[in-house]
Amino acid sequence: MKLAVIGAAGMIGRKLVERIAATGQINDQPVTAMTLVDVVAPETPEGFDGICEAYAFDLTHPGAAKRLVADQPDVIVHLAAIVSGEAEADMTKGYRVNLDGTRALLEAIGAIEDYCPRVIYASSLAVFGAPFPVKIPDDYHLTPLTSYGTQKAMGEMLLNDYSRRGMLDGIGIRFPTICIRPGKPNKAASSFFSGILREPLNGQEAILPVDDDLRHWFASPRAAVGYIEHAATMDTSSLGGQRCMTMPGVSATVGEQIEALRAVAGDDAVALIRRVPDPAVASIVASWPRDFDTARAIALGFIAESSFQEIITVYLEDEMGRPAQTGATQ
Repeated sequence: MKLAVIGAAGMIGRKLVERIAATGQINDQPVTAMTLVDVVAPETPEGFDGICEAYAFDLTHPGAAKRLVADQPDVIVHLAAIVSGEAEADMTKGYRVNLDGTRALLEAIGAIEDYCPRVIYASSLAVFGAPFPVKIPDDYHLTPLTSYGTQKAMGEMLLNDYSRRGMLDGIGIRFPTICIRPGKPNKAASSFFSGILREPLNGQEAILPVDDDLRHWFASPRAAVGYIEHAATMDTSSLGGQRCMTMPGVSATVGEQIEALRAVAGDDAVALIRRVPDPAVASIVASWPRDFDTARAIALGFIAESSFQEIITVYLEDEMGRPAQTGATQ
C-alpha cells in the first residue's frame, strides 16, 4: 500500500503516521510508502522502513493536488481543514480550504485515467443542525447551521458523487469530537471539551464556557486513528451511494465529563475548572447534535469507547504514560 496523508502535521495525522511507522502496516497490509503533506512540513516518523516523503503545501494552490496524486497512492487520507471556530470567524478562508481544497484533490484524482484510490474524508457532526431527534440516524437530512458544517456537508456530497462516477472509492468519516486532545487548545469551538479535562489532569486551571447540562458526542484520539485504519482496508461494496457515516462514540454532558474526571483524579482536579460563560462559543455548540444511532458504522466494523471514564483512561495511558487510578483520594 502507498499512503498519502493530507493534514499529517495535525494531531490525528501525527498519531496515524506514528502508528503505521511502528507496525509497518494497516490491518495486516504492508505500507511501503507514505507521502505526508500539510501547510507546514510534517515530521517524518522514526522507525518506518519504507519510503517517506514530507511536503509543505496548500491544496488550493495551483498544481498542488496534481503533485500529491502524481505517484498514485492507493489510499488518501484527507484530514486537512480549517476548524469550526476559525471557519465561522473567517468565512472566506473556511470555504477556500474546506471546500476548494477538497474539490481540487478530487479533480486531480479524477483527471488520472484508470486510477481509483480509496479516499478517506474527515467530515464532522456539524453537518447536522437543530432541530433534530434525540438520536440522529445516518439517513437524517443534513442541515448545517455553521459555515464549517456547510463546507463539510458539501465535501460529503462531492465524495458521494465522485465515488458514484467510479473516479474514487470514498469513505466519509463523521468524527465525534475528539477528546482528550493532547497539547495546546486550538481554534475549534469544541476545544474546551478537552481543556476541562486535560488541564486539570496536568495540574492547570481550565476555563469552562458553557453550562454543565450541554450534551455532546465524543471519542478518543486512539479511536479516531482506529476509524481511519479500518476505513483504509474495509470492503466498501455495501456502501452504495451513501459513502458517509457517523462514527461510534460516547454521548455525555459536560457535567458527566466532570464527574468522570472526579472519579479518576479526585476533587482537587475538578476544583481547577473555572466557569467563565462565553455566549459566542455557547451559541455555536448549542446547535450541534448530542447523540447518534451509529448502527451502520458498528455493523461495518468501526469501534470506539463505551464510557467517558474510558476516554480519560486512554489519555492517561497514551499521553501521560500511566494507567488511570480510579477511586482517587477526595
